[in-house]
Amino acid sequence: MFGADMTMLPSIGWAGFLDWEQLLQAFLALVLAIVLGGVVAFHPTTARTVDTREEAELPKVLVMYALVGAVIGEIVLAYGMVIGFVIFGLGGLMRFRTDAASTRDTSRLIMVTLIGLIAGLNLPHFAVMATAFAWVLVYVFDGHPVCELEVQEIPKGRLKDAALAYRAVLADMDCKLISENKQFGKSRIDYVFRMPRNKTQEQVHKALCDSVPHDVRGEIDWEIE
Repeated sequence: MFGADMTMLPSIGWAGFLDWEQLLQAFLALVLAIVLGGVVAFHPTTARTVDTREEAELPKVLVMYALVGAVIGEIVLAYGMVIGFVIFGLGGLMRFRTDAASTRDTSRLIMVTLIGLIAGLNLPHFAVMATAFAWVLVYVFDGHPVCELEVQEIPKGRLKDAALAYRAVLADMDCKLISENKQFGKSRIDYVFRMPRNKTQEQVHKALCDSVPHDVRGEIDWEIE
């Protein structure tokens, strides 16, 4: 039981949906964070140095973290630094007690934890808004997943021809090539590309197996975030 002298945090509750001024302020803050985060994350010089799937996925993660930062800022603005310490404690708990598969999963874990915290603080309007922003980002970014394709055991002396053949099939499937790395000593090619929203891994895999000539075909290994 809390002591009688315990100061309760202020709470606007469901009435927050009627506070159009606060809703607009929060909305603009989240939009600004995403836009500015995107300006840094998708800097034109960064794309020229991307050659792995993790590097290609990084801009999406940075934008999600920009949203996380804006959400934290709005919470602290509403409740003060005491909530900042709570968030710091939650971050430490997730860092040492949660095994996320990737930085992308970590950013989502932090985001849903913050949404739960906002709901628990009786700010349903901001919880709904933060959820909507996160949902849109996930929909936009994951609609074009970044894939890493390894083609191994290519017939000796046919690496260049194989590269042309595989690249042509990926282009026909509307995949956006990010990088191509030929390893002549290992008879291997590594591709990093974005898959279109209307195609699946199975469809692209079948096209590669059916359309690449047998005399330049290698063994395919996929890695998708």
